[in-house]
Amino acid sequence: MFKTLRRDIQSIFDRDPAARSFTEVLLCYPGLHALYVHRVAHWLWIHHLYFLARFLSNISRFLTGIEIHPGAKIGPGFFIDHGMGVVIGETAEIGENVTIYHGVTLGGTSWKKEKRHPTIGNNVIIGAGAKLLGPIKVGDCSRIGSGSVVLKDVPPNSVVVGIPGRVTYFEGKPIEAMIGLDPHDLPDPVLQAIRCILDRMTDLEKKIEEVKESQRSLPIG
Repeated sequence: MFKTLRRDIQSIFDRDPAARSFTEVLLCYPGLHALYVHRVAHWLWIHHLYFLARFLSNISRFLTGIEIHPGAKIGPGFFIDHGMGVVIGETAEIGENVTIYHGVTLGGTSWKKEKRHPTIGNNVIIGAGAKLLGPIKVGDCSRIGSGSVVLKDVPPNSVVVGIPGRVTYFEGKPIEAMIGLDPHDLPDPVLQAIRCILDRMTDLEKKIEEVKESQRSLPIG
């Protein structure tokens, strides 16, 4: 437990150039305060002390503006930068060395008692205001752009932007540069659909030209 807490503090020094001292980090970073309280609340939660866990997390929410359900699973090295308005749901799972910014929501889309919140891989960065909804999976080392709304799985080593969120970079290459690959290699289903439509339009244009040529060759009168 103490090893995890030390790693949480070190993650701030590694990822925030504004961090100057141990005392400053310990006393002036609400994301760290919310995370420490969550680790205690989560321990209470897994030991079936549900009311105490929820009560503790509610106090943390009041003091920090960050809402983390005690049932959420969070790995070591987690860093919430700024933090105000962050919401992390009950069945969310977050891997190691993940960074999220203010206004991020890891929310659910179902009222059923089931896995309904996102699973975030290792070394993921989620920009300010992004919304990740449903039991989706975000692969390791991916980045979610600020303000994006992500409703589908994200492959590892990807960059996602937009509403709805779509993959714009994969393995360090722009998706547009990957059109020549086999469709099964493309991680973005929307791009596959657009490619099919463009191919179909090309075929139709060719057929229209063929019909026009055949009409010109017909005798007049």
